[in-house]
Amino acid sequence: MQPLPHLYNVKINSTPNSEMIVSSNGIPDLIATAPAEFDGPGDQWSPETLLMSAVASCFALSFKAVAGASSFTWKDLQCEAIGKLEKVERTLKFTEITTRVILTIGDDVGKQKAIKLIEKSESICLVTNSLSAKLKLEYDIVVED
Repeated sequence: MQPLPHLYNVKINSTPNSEMIVSSNGIPDLIATAPAEFDGPGDQWSPETLLMSAVASCFALSFKAVAGASSFTWKDLQCEAIGKLEKVERTLKFTEITTRVILTIGDDVGKQKAIKLIEKSESICLVTNSLSAKLKLEYDIVVED
């Protein structure tokens, strides 16, 4: 890891009647617009879905790091982030974010270690550590030979 602090720069280019082009140096641009819930087309990334993507991908990367550091063998990880947006005192905000994880492992012996690694992954996720919403973690360990 490079020394802290790290800076992350994202730029938006938009005109009144166009979608937003989201860009950052060295990575492909993407298109973002309002979600269907805010009368957008619902077929592009939105700030809301990008935030949930950040939560889910941060969890997955955190898990990969802690599993690797623990020499833990696993087969598959599925992670879903569901954000609840509500009006609180005249302000819209995410009040709750649930991270749902399905981890597939090769044997029953590693189940307890898998639970510890999932919980540690949640605790070190820098994205969720930066948010004020109530955080919930749900997980299922699947044993598959």
